Amino acid sequence: MTDAADSPAAPPSVEHARLAESPGVSGPWRQWGPYLAGRQWGTVREDYSADGDAWQSFPFDQSHLRAYRWGEDGLGGISDRFGFLNFAFALWNRKDPILKERLFGLTNGEGNHGEDAKEYWWVVDGTPTHSWMQWLYRYPQAEYPYQQLREENASRGRDDREYELSDTGILDENRFFDVQVTYAKASPDDICIVISVTNHGPDAASVDLLPHLWFRNTWAWGRDERRGTLDEVDPSHLQSGAVRAVEAQHGFLGRYYLAAEGRPRVLFCDNDTNAAALWGQENRSAYSKDGIGRRVVDGDEGAVDPEQTGTKSAFWYSLDDVAPGETREVKLRLSTAAPDEQTFGRGFDAVVADRRAEADEFYRAVIGPDLSDDDRHVARRAYAGLLWTKQLYRYDVEQWIEGDKVGEPSPEARRGTGARNSRWQHLALADVISMPDEWEYPWFAAWDLAFHTIPLAHVDPDFAKEQLVLMCREWSMHPNGQLPAYEWEFGDVNPPVHAWAAWHVYRIDGYRDREFLVRVFTKLLLNFAWWVNRKDSEGSNIFEGGFLGMDNIGLFNRSAPLPPGFRLEQSDATSWMAFYCQQMFKIALELARHDRAWDDAATKFFAHFLSIARAVKSFGSQHISLWHDEDGFFYDVLVPPEGDATPMRVRSMVGLLPILGATEIPSWVEKECPDLTARLRWVQQRRPEMVSPLLARKDGDEVRVLWSLVEPERLKRVLSRMFDSEEFLSQYGIRSLSASYRDAVTYEIDGRHVSIEYEPGESRTGMFGGNSNWRGPIWFPVNVLLADKLRAYGRHYGDSFTIEIPTGSGNHRTLTEAADLIDDGLASLFRPVDGKRPADGDRIESTDDPLWSVHPTFNEYFDGDTGEGLGASHQTGWTGLVAHLLRPRLPL
Repeated sequence: MTDAADSPAAPPSVEHARLAESPGVSGPWRQWGPYLAGRQWGTVREDYSADGDAWQSFPFDQSHLRAYRWGEDGLGGISDRFGFLNFAFALWNRKDPILKERLFGLTNGEGNHGEDAKEYWWVVDGTPTHSWMQWLYRYPQAEYPYQQLREENASRGRDDREYELSDTGILDENRFFDVQVTYAKASPDDICIVISVTNHGPDAASVDLLPHLWFRNTWAWGRDERRGTLDEVDPSHLQSGAVRAVEAQHGFLGRYYLAAEGRPRVLFCDNDTNAAALWGQENRSAYSKDGIGRRVVDGDEGAVDPEQTGTKSAFWYSLDDVAPGETREVKLRLSTAAPDEQTFGRGFDAVVADRRAEADEFYRAVIGPDLSDDDRHVARRAYAGLLWTKQLYRYDVEQWIEGDKVGEPSPEARRGTGARNSRWQHLALADVISMPDEWEYPWFAAWDLAFHTIPLAHVDPDFAKEQLVLMCREWSMHPNGQLPAYEWEFGDVNPPVHAWAAWHVYRIDGYRDREFLVRVFTKLLLNFAWWVNRKDSEGSNIFEGGFLGMDNIGLFNRSAPLPPGFRLEQSDATSWMAFYCQQMFKIALELARHDRAWDDAATKFFAHFLSIARAVKSFGSQHISLWHDEDGFFYDVLVPPEGDATPMRVRSMVGLLPILGATEIPSWVEKECPDLTARLRWVQQRRPEMVSPLLARKDGDEVRVLWSLVEPERLKRVLSRMFDSEEFLSQYGIRSLSASYRDAVTYEIDGRHVSIEYEPGESRTGMFGGNSNWRGPIWFPVNVLLADKLRAYGRHYGDSFTIEIPTGSGNHRTLTEAADLIDDGLASLFRPVDGKRPADGDRIESTDDPLWSVHPTFNEYFDGDTGEGLGASHQTGWTGLVAHLLRPRLPL
């Protein structure tokens, strides 16, 4: 008999047990989820134009008329994980010119700060198996002001605030409906759905609610002739007269039924383009994609199929005269079982109640009991947002470049070697991927994704690990080892943060999944080699990387070609590589503890770091230093073909990143890693000048060893800048550019003048589309990394190394306390002060009306002075790290 002490611990919640039942992407509980995109129009995947202008080639105004090739979108929707069958709801307030089927926003050229969603919606709750999900949409009762939003934002410049939906006055007196959809799984393929519609306005108002079920169009492009079919189930065949149902049949998925409570009208059309309306061409189907919309909005009875069949369907509920404060509910059920008298019986309500209780149980275990109610609310919303933006991403670049098998061939401009993503024709993804958000960034970004995995590891560690491995798989990673950056340009360069993320996911998951470490480590070996071979042009161990995810942080576009013969030696690129070495070293050490074959892999990264550190002892190549002793800071240096190099003397985040090159060497290494120990001793004896980055400190009977790219004296000087409130230190974290540049500074570079100015809020330049700003605001990811490394320094130095915080205050703190200060500043963005979260700023969410104040938003970045959230407003991607920061510290 097995000893009870040897038995595996019981899962802490029912949801944890479900996760154990479905550990991988093919797990049954993961078959259905929020994988339907929030926006498919205006993406690169749907751009089949010659000029590559994705926004203009497929604008919002065509989204209700044109069939998509690679995905679908909708309001609060779900799909199977392959994206064949989709469910979402649509609305009509009886005033809008079109059915409200998807979120609206401005394209990159229409917004005064880049693309910009012009809707209000929130992810309310969710569990990692998607057994429980809630999503809320706020729908105006007056006609939606599409044109007003476009025209007013077009008239505003970059110095002006964005013109929002709330600024139009359309939401005054709470004249809107709150439409919340709740999903509760009775089993992996049986989903109970409740859509509630609440009138918050002062008068009775009417609205039409149309839950939709449809198949993605796979048949119109000449590559896959299979098509599913949707048919109404004859009401006389249903055991309850107060039910309507649609049967969906598909060659891959099999048979599903969507049942709807009550007696709504059932409408059908086809998910095919209305080519006649768009281009004056013949339609493939007599009942095109916009048929349901034309039937409801225009009263066109001929727009829908009288045979009650098609590939797109909707149940039409007319909710007349909803009283002020009244809520009306609609129940639906998506299942493989045919509807019967029990479909909406007591069992339905029991499933919803049970899943709600189980979600509460899950988050009690995940978040812990010690947080305040405000912190718990923010953490749970952050997790829900991360889980909602697990979305299906389909994109086969070779097929996309080749074009459709029917109709006109793809434009020649798409096929040339300089065309977008032409060097990435191996990339063929059809995977559920963690997106930064569902509207402004409905596509993965490699370094964003790495940060997503940290909070995801607390709620869904298997998914977090799969994401990191996926970026390294052969249908994603380039054959040369480069990781894909983002769909607008896979060949751009993001910082190498995946090894750091892999280590922390492994750590959060309990140091137990060494197979995951092996999988990701072996693929990252290829990526590391790509960096060495492609981004060290002089072979000097000084690296270049272009913009490295920080968009407009430089005096000029660091991704653009330099004048012939010039090169930019980058403080951040070299720091990232030192950081990368150390993270790979840590993983190799962990593997070597269990299999000594990995010992020499650790040795390889140890030696490589020493080579980088030696090259940057003066932090530069060919006697060109990136360290500026007078300023006590690191700068990029522009190196001309001949003549004096020019330091880019602008204090920005790129000069703080050398701090990331700090990692402890565990005391057990000497006994457990003989190859590494032998190499270390050889270097100490024969190349003593190379071991200066190894800082040893006696701590009782133990000798603590730290690798550090920055020696203690330089570290003090850099930190004195970083924690100066007149430079980088904000109440809410570390700014991306020194606030000392409130007045612009100008430099002459190769005969032209360039300038930069501290911009605490929205970008005032058009660089990278002008939709994000690294010239002053606070960004979560780099702040989290800086705090992480300050803790490494703090563990090594203990109380022997302190700094003034703020600089000049006389208030000395340890480096561990400095790290806590950064994390607390980030968390304080979401903690109410006098009833208002700083992140809400002056937006409508800051009102004292609980209809607004209950909903925190998770922005892309934050004002360097006020903390107001800016950029994308639903980016629970890397800003979801706040949930991680609110947890107790994990053991090392």
